Amino acid sequence: MGTGKQQRRGDTRQRIQDVALELFAEQGYEKTSLREIAERLEVTKAALYYHFKTKEDILTSIFDDMTRPIDELIEWGKEQPRTLDTKRAILTRYSEILTNAAPLFRFMQENQATMRDLKTGESFKDRMLQLLDILKSDDPATPMTAQVRCFSALFTMHGGMFVLKDAEGDPEEKRKAILEVAIDLVTQAHEGV
Repeated sequence: MGTGKQQRRGDTRQRIQDVALELFAEQGYEKTSLREIAERLEVTKAALYYHFKTKEDILTSIFDDMTRPIDELIEWGKEQPRTLDTKRAILTRYSEILTNAAPLFRFMQENQATMRDLKTGESFKDRMLQLLDILKSDDPATPMTAQVRCFSALFTMHGGMFVLKDAEGDPEEKRKAILEVAIDLVTQAHEGV
């Protein structure tokens, strides 16, 4: 019996996150109020407060849920040898993560100023630096061009997702093309060391 109640709470929490992210993307984080989120959900503010006290609490919970796979990828990557196969695997898995968390990344792109001011923005930046560190060579003498290629690979994955989202074509084909370019960049960086 407790499981059913817990499941309903989980569903409500998920519904709040989905609606909030939708509103944040539509109107911007700053222009969205808890009242508007409650109205869109057709619940009272008190019901919303039961789950989340602030907009930042909602955003943090969305961010934590959707970035958990990135944390798992980083931990996995740290345990692997710095081979080209490992780097390709990291980019491939990251491409899938980006696809699954597209609404969050769209929000982040459209609300960059807000993200800089919130702790979630700093947390995301830290994750990207950790991924970049795994993609780069351990050799301190790694040429700057190789480092830039690794950074550009991650940027290509993020930027490509937004630039191509409205372009004609199959979404999976676009994802694979972006991934191919990112892998090419990391391959050049790896082989240039």
